[in-house]
Amino acid sequence: MKQADLGDTVKVHYTGKLENGLIFDCTREQGPFEFKIGSGRAVPGFEMGVTGMATGDTRTLKIAPEDGFGYRDDNLIEKVKKSDLPDNIKLELGRQLMMPHPDGDFIRATVIDIKGDWVTVDLNHPLAGYNLIFEVELLEIS
Repeated sequence: MKQADLGDTVKVHYTGKLENGLIFDCTREQGPFEFKIGSGRAVPGFEMGVTGMATGDTRTLKIAPEDGFGYRDDNLIEKVKKSDLPDNIKLELGRQLMMPHPDGDFIRATVIDIKGDWVTVDLNHPLAGYNLIFEVELLEIS
């Protein structure tokens, strides 16, 4: 039976959890996650964990921060002037904003403080610094 390898496109169902059992994502309701192994669309630990699986296999992946969303970086906390943000955004603690990145893409920022004319945002991925657990079922290899 064919096993998933670098360059293969795979479809998987997964449930992603933190070590305390909190589920942060699950594909069962929205449909399978499809990606090409080696494309970087999934975190490295997920790609490595799916490699070698065959259609119908299930596996528990335990992914450390260095193979997941990385470690938190305090240099990714920035202050932004409220006047630089669109007027229609309701600013509140914990709110996630999509902010333009110099490369033309967008990056997710979480509002962590609001004082006067300034908003402090955290540009770290919300799962940065966490050990992740994924229950994965490989549905298809192409």
